[in-house]
Amino acid sequence: MNNVLSRLGNIPVTTPMLESLYPHLKGGNQKVRLLERDGEIIRLKRGLYVCNPEITGKPLSTELIANHLYAPSYVSLSSALRYYGLIPEAVYTTQSMTLKHSRDFDTPIGRFEYIYMPRETFSIGLSSIKQDGYAFVIATPEKALCDLIANSPNVNLRYLKDAEVYLAEDIRMEIEDFKQMNTSIFEKYIEIGKKAESIKTLLRLMKK
Repeated sequence: MNNVLSRLGNIPVTTPMLESLYPHLKGGNQKVRLLERDGEIIRLKRGLYVCNPEITGKPLSTELIANHLYAPSYVSLSSALRYYGLIPEAVYTTQSMTLKHSRDFDTPIGRFEYIYMPRETFSIGLSSIKQDGYAFVIATPEKALCDLIANSPNVNLRYLKDAEVYLAEDIRMEIEDFKQMNTSIFEKYIEIGKKAESIKTLLRLMKK
């Protein structure tokens, strides 16, 4: 017999959504607790769950979970650069930018970190990635790099050499990959984002 949870796939769901799958039960909330106890669902935070991939047959997406765990938000910084294969190191915390207060969540799936960003900068350079029946919002490579620089207190790229060292040694990004990025996103970020002078130096390096 098919498990009713399998229809949910890997999309995070709320307690009421789970309860709606069992309309014949009066104690829907108790059913949710039993599902969690039996490992059929995984609690991400109070009132938000994801189904065990062994039941749904669909692997969990940390990017999708990040969008749902604390919204509005988008995956960015090193997490996005790693997703695109632009930096070699594994990233063990899923990092996002949010319009809300900065906050961290520790879940059975991993750690999720959210950093506040002003509304005027938030919508620049976002991408919706669609795959296997779901979609999540993530920074473009350019926006992720700008966010990373803007939110790294010790990074100050005054000269071209500073930018070269930062890319090649600090985050280990290939210069060839960097030079293929979209200049327009850097230009928009310079107008309203933090660390404008550092981003200007990056732009000069790109056009060198």
